[in-house]
Amino acid sequence: MARMHARKRGRSGSTRPYRTSPPEWVKYTPEEVEDLIVKLSKEGVPPSQIGIILRDQYGIPRAKLITGKRITKILKEKGLLQDIPEDLMNLIKRAVNLREHLDKHPKDLHSRRGLILIESKIRRLVKYYVNKGVLPEGWKYDPEQAKLLVR
Repeated sequence: MARMHARKRGRSGSTRPYRTSPPEWVKYTPEEVEDLIVKLSKEGVPPSQIGIILRDQYGIPRAKLITGKRITKILKEKGLLQDIPEDLMNLIKRAVNLREHLDKHPKDLHSRRGLILIESKIRRLVKYYVNKGVLPEGWKYDPEQAKLLVR
């Protein structure tokens, strides 16, 4: 499949091995894994990084195999999940930084096009999250509100 804003093919990648049970060499119980996830979240680590830390530092290949729940579901149950999903927040941060750059450098047309592409991705993602019920109905992306949201 082609990439969205570059006229190139997608990256090839490896696939995970199919597993339904945790590996026998993992010595953590589901409660211990949930406690680790909660501890890392309280330290300010985003959910995508929690999985990487569990894999690299604790030797837990996938939290879902051990706990039966995804990391975001565990955080949602504990009330630690943020209102705005992480991927949308990262795009909003990029757009705010690019707007600040364009305020200093108004003739940077390449960055202006990049801002248009980022904001179109944001709007598509917002539409998806509103349809899925993750964001409330009528949630709109506004650059001025985004600046306050990021700060």
